[in-house]
Amino acid sequence: MESKEWETFFAKNQPPVDVEKKRQRIEEFCAQHLGSTERIVLVTSGGTSVPLEHNTVRFIDNFSAGTRGSSSAEYFLAAGYVVIFLYRTNTLKPFVRHFKDGGLLDQLEPTEGESPGIRVRSEAVPQVLPVLRAFRAARDGGRLLNVPFTTLVDYLFLLRSASASLAAFGHRALLYLAAAVSDFYIPGEEMPEHKIHSDGGPLQLHLQLVPKMLRPLVWLWVPEAFVVSFKLETDSDILLEKSRKALKNYKHKVGLPYVTR
Repeated sequence: MESKEWETFFAKNQPPVDVEKKRQRIEEFCAQHLGSTERIVLVTSGGTSVPLEHNTVRFIDNFSAGTRGSSSAEYFLAAGYVVIFLYRTNTLKPFVRHFKDGGLLDQLEPTEGESPGIRVRSEAVPQVLPVLRAFRAARDGGRLLNVPFTTLVDYLFLLRSASASLAAFGHRALLYLAAAVSDFYIPGEEMPEHKIHSDGGPLQLHLQLVPKMLRPLVWLWVPEAFVVSFKLETDSDILLEKSRKALKNYKHKVGLPYVTR
């Protein structure tokens, strides 16, 4: 794959409509902390979707609940980092993850009287209180920025924007790339505008390779940052070989292999 193929990807695919607004949020957040000595981390989390149509009805998904990314973001906050959390919409977020599937409602009960209200059940306080304190400390201290994405294209445009803002932090920046990113996609120019109909017969898809964005990220976008990537495989026999190859090719600091079944 050509070294500049990533440039072609950005040139041929339209950025998400809200990318500028999100870029400004990231830039402003970084500016608030640039003058301090704080360390900053970009945590990416959740899977990316690949639409089959511009007016999307069907898509291919890299599934990830976001458990690793959201929990890691909390640990980074506890360790004193400022955190940009780039996450897939409707996946787990820091602090909120403790109460997934409506779990927060199980910890609450109504209060009666002249001024009805809500309180945390006494037996739930040991679980809820530390999470609430950590959340409020991060929120009130302006130490956590949540930025959602949905599609592969959304994610890569936002990753590039976030990297541009983090470059100024030099060695104080860390990128913890836990998102499950698709290896294949359909370029916008090859995608139909409307829903693909079944009366056309069996569906045949021709997917293109997604450029390996670790190369420009490590070498060009944030050359001084500490970059951590993850390598997922279903075959444990090739896991370490693939991880070592990625570290050799892209020269980032840490590659964390793991197997899913």
